Amino acid sequence: MTSTKPRDVQVLPIATDTTVLRSRSWTRLRFEIEYALAKGTTANSYLIKGDKIALIDPPGETFTQIYLQALQQRFDVKNIDYVILGHINPNRAASLKALLELAPQITFVCSNPGAKNLRSALEKPDLPVIVMRGEETLDLGKGHDLQFIPTPNPRYPDLLCTYDPQTEILYTDKLFAAHICGDQVFDEGWEIFSEDRRYYFDCLMAPHARQVETALDKLGDLPVRMYATGHGPLVRYSLIDLTKSYRQWSQQQTSQDTSVALIYASAYGNTATLAQAIARGMTKAGVAVESINCEFADPEEIRAAVEKSSGFIIGSPTLGGHAPTPIQIALGIVLSTATNNKLAGVFGSFGWSGEAVDIIEGKLKDAGYRFGFETIRVKFKPDDATLQMCEEAGTDFAQALKKAKKVRTPSQPATTTEQAVGRVVGSLSILTAKQGDISSAMLASWVSQASFNPPALTIAVAKDRAVELLTHSGNKFVLNILKEGNHIGLMKHFLKPFGPGEDRFEGVSAEEAENGSPILTGALAYLECSVKNRMEVGDHWLVYATVDQGKVLDNDGVTAVHQRKSGNHY
Repeated sequence: MTSTKPRDVQVLPIATDTTVLRSRSWTRLRFEIEYALAKGTTANSYLIKGDKIALIDPPGETFTQIYLQALQQRFDVKNIDYVILGHINPNRAASLKALLELAPQITFVCSNPGAKNLRSALEKPDLPVIVMRGEETLDLGKGHDLQFIPTPNPRYPDLLCTYDPQTEILYTDKLFAAHICGDQVFDEGWEIFSEDRRYYFDCLMAPHARQVETALDKLGDLPVRMYATGHGPLVRYSLIDLTKSYRQWSQQQTSQDTSVALIYASAYGNTATLAQAIARGMTKAGVAVESINCEFADPEEIRAAVEKSSGFIIGSPTLGGHAPTPIQIALGIVLSTATNNKLAGVFGSFGWSGEAVDIIEGKLKDAGYRFGFETIRVKFKPDDATLQMCEEAGTDFAQALKKAKKVRTPSQPATTTEQAVGRVVGSLSILTAKQGDISSAMLASWVSQASFNPPALTIAVAKDRAVELLTHSGNKFVLNILKEGNHIGLMKHFLKPFGPGEDRFEGVSAEEAENGSPILTGALAYLECSVKNRMEVGDHWLVYATVDQGKVLDNDGVTAVHQRKSGNHY
């Protein structure tokens, strides 16, 4: 899963006059949910050398030193004319400041929101910046007459794609990327990246599916032969397939019949990180998210999203003891627009005090709204456990909405087909997993042996399960097979509703397996497993895992089985 290799910069020519510099980190970089698979990442930067020279997307501060060394070894930075930025965040400021010291002649190129962020991040109001709104081009000579396509979304309102007609390369920044680190620059054999690309989409793009569809429409007419992404392998071999997948995944979100308006502002990025984790929990549970960054949304957009939604969630930082003005305006719109039968939620991060969250919660309570999860207050930067708690809170919120909708729709008796399917018998087991500070478990009965050599099995894991995050390729888990007669207690424990972030193993007798996951001492037997692959099947993931080792804990016991007499299941 992780590596002890040092960070480095991989440099390779990829097209005429065009070079990629891939700053590589082999371990997870920071506490953000899109990095949760812990496969490292690359920060991809590009240099186009026409009559003029443009550098695209220098990396963040974790790579500043090694990146500038690699750049200076191969190019004279005094000759760089332009630095093109697909998006700007505070993390990138250190690299840009260091680059400016070496090459003060640089002119920056970015979107209009990006220009505001850039001047603020570098604390230089008179910084030379060319703003690209979509019609302008930048001619570097030798046929590299660059075009610019703004592709904003609430999380990245300044997102800008760059197209080079000479090489037919589209520089996509966040779009079509994946957090994977490896020696492979391009995506030959791209099927091995499919799971990571889908996870990246689900974390970063699914809450902005409407804006992603708009971006795909804008980019669709360009003759592109390669996506030069901001992270992971460059997209050449799977360009058509990945583009189709983005369209399909976006449509899956926008066509959901239940939606939530997720309204937030973020002073230092921490509240946005919480919003992303909550959104991930909702989208994996089959509820669409309309993500709205108040700082860049007009009142009518907020009002329309709240009106069509089944619920809303508001997130705010605390600045000077208050919520920022855009949040106060949004709260007023919500209170005047949303009927109080809509489900509500509140979250936020803060430095020294968290009055904004309390103020918003109080006003919503006074107005009679019900809450889909306990209000989330996070001091400073969220850690892994906090993000897991936020994701589970989002899932709880989504499930509450779906449950309410189900109550309004009378249930139908099981069909004969459902009854027949319900007679398929599976062993009752508890899947347990732990990675770092995150642990989880679920009751499983859709388990089947898949092969003898190597010994392996498949398990169906519902998409909205909390443990789903720990069942990606490369993860490890323990399958605890329950014993007939004493399985009731363990079943009841793991079937009860757990609050977001609640310890699933409190009060349960367990030991640590060699792979780090809990072994339930009351089980009949256990298997230590490694996930090799998984496949999307309807509302579940079918997880294929090899068995590394196992043990029978009670030779006289009998396996507990689950008889489903209708379509109901655990």
